[in-house]
Amino acid sequence: MASVNKVILIGNLGKDPEVRHLEGGVAVARFPIATSETFKDKNGEKQERTEWHNIVLWRGLAEVAEKYLRKGQSVFIEGKIRTNSYQDKEGVQRYSTEIVADNMTMLSAREGGNGGSGSFQGGVSSQSGGQSSSGQGTAAASGKGNASAFQNDEPDDLPF
Repeated sequence: MASVNKVILIGNLGKDPEVRHLEGGVAVARFPIATSETFKDKNGEKQERTEWHNIVLWRGLAEVAEKYLRKGQSVFIEGKIRTNSYQDKEGVQRYSTEIVADNMTMLSAREGGNGGSGSFQGGVSSQSGGQSSSGQGTAAASGKGNASAFQNDEPDDLPF
């Protein structure tokens, strides 16, 4: 039977990305993001719960994060959940859970007044209108080519 490991998060960075460059020049960025939900408790009082997620970006995505992401900014993350185990100094087995992102969209306005947001998949920007990994390139956006493959009469109900 097939299985799916897919995570979608929209949250705010808890701190600036920490970027390391491994042997061979491969970049890896790590940072936490916070997601919050509000609800009413059994007494009818409004409560807020914040969950922290450890995000890991590799290669081109890590370089984009290093250049553009800062603490407090909103970001959309798609990826998969991964749990690692290790032994601490006392020999106790510990576990850490992280989200390995394969898609990132910056939702906050860029610093410097440029405005806008950017969507990145594996380090390739789809903000520029170029060929994206979903196959919807400039020909489809301009109405040329096989437009029937990209037509959808239903409204987009996504909140972003």
